[in-house]
Amino acid sequence: MPIMYMPVKVLWGKGAVAKNREVFVALGSKAMIVTGKHSSRVNGSLQDVTDALDANGQTYVIFDEIEENPSVETVSRAAALAVEEKADFFIGIGGGSPMDASKAIALLARNPEMIADAEKHLYQKQEVPVYPVAAVPTTSGTGSEVTPYAIMTLHSRHTKQSIAYRIFPQVALVDYSYLKTSSRNGMINTCVDALAHMLESYLNTNADEYNRMYAEKGLRLWGSKKEQLAGAQEEYTEEMYQTFMHASVLAGMAIAHTGTSLPHGLSYPVTYELGVAHGRAVGYFLPGFLKYYGNQEEVQEVLQLLGFENQEAFAGYLNSLLGEKQIPEELWERDRRGLLSNQAKLKNYPFEMTEETLSKYI
Repeated sequence: MPIMYMPVKVLWGKGAVAKNREVFVALGSKAMIVTGKHSSRVNGSLQDVTDALDANGQTYVIFDEIEENPSVETVSRAAALAVEEKADFFIGIGGGSPMDASKAIALLARNPEMIADAEKHLYQKQEVPVYPVAAVPTTSGTGSEVTPYAIMTLHSRHTKQSIAYRIFPQVALVDYSYLKTSSRNGMINTCVDALAHMLESYLNTNADEYNRMYAEKGLRLWGSKKEQLAGAQEEYTEEMYQTFMHASVLAGMAIAHTGTSLPHGLSYPVTYELGVAHGRAVGYFLPGFLKYYGNQEEVQEVLQLLGFENQEAFAGYLNSLLGEKQIPEELWERDRRGLLSNQAKLKNYPFEMTEETLSKYI
């Protein structure tokens, strides 16, 4: 039976934070703002949030040490600071890294006994309370503002993995104007991540006629601006930024219902071992995912939604966008073995997957 559940209030548009600052009042009395060192200052999102909290008369502490692909160690340090500062709600500002981290920090801070052995507790689910989370996305890729997932780097396992808890933000404040300070590479990497979310959701064991509506609309939007994304950055327009941010939110809504599939599972070791940006690493595996998918009629449906004539056109576009894949054979073999033992990803793939087929993905 299809189930639709995405319990996030989404407030959309230019000036979304300033125009809706009262939503923070309902979340708590003192905020921890979770972000990185630079981008939220450059694009103005951090200033918008602190201005809103100041106008509300709410106090806050800023934790701006979230790295790309945040580690369990980093969120543990942030949670310890949150406990010390008596923060009782969390605002993740940025791409997937700060937003994912804010969810894990909200869990640990609410249950401080977990902090000392955070890796164990984050990956063994218990019935425990979580502080409220708000999300302010500044990239057009992750969709974390509308999903329950929080992906952490596990140095002990040399990979990334979603924590065992499902933590939806209570509110997402989505302002596409923050994208305007992104680099061209940053836009490409995050937009390809959103593309992967939609493809992996549409072609998924959990896909149905209801949740596919998110991916269908998002794929049409993404495809309408694909040539502009591949062009020069000086040709990027306000309409393009708005379109890709809209597609990213829809992509997040899609995977909130289905989860991701094989390309995401394959991407994590590539990102960890080679430092390849997440969206780019996922994109490496999308042509193979479509080429060897078990239902080619559905593959043609997604290609049509994106505006590609065939798989060769799709693969050529992605290859020109992302550049040459350089994955050492030893890592690729280890990656395949890891994926074939990853039941969380395999169960979202509707067909049997073999080592022989998987080896053809790149």
